[in-house]
Amino acid sequence: MTGSDSLDSRYSWARLGVTLAVASVGNVGMWGVIMVMPAVQAEYGVDRADASLPWTLTMIGYALGNLLLGRAIDRFGVTRVLIAAALANAGGFVLAPLGGSVWWMAACQLLIGFGTAASFGPLMADISHWFLKRRGIAMGIAASGNYLSGAIWPWALSGVLVSHGWETVYLAFAALSLAVMIPGALALRRRVSEEARVAADALSGANRGRVKLSPAVLQWALVVAGVGCCVAMSMPQVHIVALCTDLGYGPAVGTEMLSMMLWGGVLSRLISGLLADRLGGVITLLIGSTLQCIALVLYLPAGGLVSLYAVSIVFGLSQGGIIPSYAVIVREYMPAREAGARVGVVIFATILGMALGGWLSGWIYDVTGSYTAAFLNGIAWNVLNIAIIGGIFLATRRRREAVHV
Repeated sequence: MTGSDSLDSRYSWARLGVTLAVASVGNVGMWGVIMVMPAVQAEYGVDRADASLPWTLTMIGYALGNLLLGRAIDRFGVTRVLIAAALANAGGFVLAPLGGSVWWMAACQLLIGFGTAASFGPLMADISHWFLKRRGIAMGIAASGNYLSGAIWPWALSGVLVSHGWETVYLAFAALSLAVMIPGALALRRRVSEEARVAADALSGANRGRVKLSPAVLQWALVVAGVGCCVAMSMPQVHIVALCTDLGYGPAVGTEMLSMMLWGGVLSRLISGLLADRLGGVITLLIGSTLQCIALVLYLPAGGLVSLYAVSIVFGLSQGGIIPSYAVIVREYMPAREAGARVGVVIFATILGMALGGWLSGWIYDVTGSYTAAFLNGIAWNVLNIAIIGGIFLATRRRREAVHV
């Protein structure tokens, strides 16, 4: 089998299935902290901004993990990295309830976030080496594991949260991490051949000739755009449970709403993957970012239970494909041998945006007493993102028009 023949092969799709299973558990640390936020706030008697601190530390760890573990996967392969990540996740979940303060929990969430990162950007970079024609949908499926973990596990363990407390939920998360991630990591031991890397680099080289931006400029543009879109994205994702609690609907309704939002995000990532294979990552990202901005505007008049459910579904369907599109752009326009590191840098920026947005929304709430200003803040950051991605699109289109002339 030649290098090109190994791409988009039966093994590639089987590997994608294992990758999705690992990601569906490995990303639970990102969503578990949102699930338990009201319970943690009540137990430790802190305000909303301090209760958001564990989420912020989770996302800082997540950002650093995507940056550093992406490089580690380029060098050491995915198996070693995933096993280390499983141990970090399990350790953080076991330790988090033991300190008796929100600050201790936040420190443990930093470790959890770092380990959780291995199941997002690094896994997308790894699976991208095994696909060429269907790379967009493959990366979209791999990225869907992130939302599946948030859609499945908080919903499945919501009864445990009510009856046994958030500490028991975290022990269940620790057991899941060890039981699924380590066997999955061992199943991914095979590494892509050098011939396949050469084939992928040939495609990237052709695309680099069509974009009127250097790789460095393109990467920095994606970094700033990633911060903008994810400050906006974090407002509903991080605070929907707290918002529903404030409105008197209770945390169970908020958790269900978050689950529906994430199921919509899964569908969005699959659709965006298909679009990326046909239209390219830049246009797909521009479409997703514009739709997300519209959904955020729709949250402003929403306050009733039915309207919140409806807008949350619209939001999930709008924004799910945004972050995977950044990874697709990197793989379209940058060398395959740098995939883990390059994807890691961009995902690092998007997660920093999530961390900043989650905390900033809580702070705005504490200052104003409502989430209206927080939504307006998110919309402003989203507009910045649209402007940058629009500029990248114009640079790409102009270069292609010049080539045709």
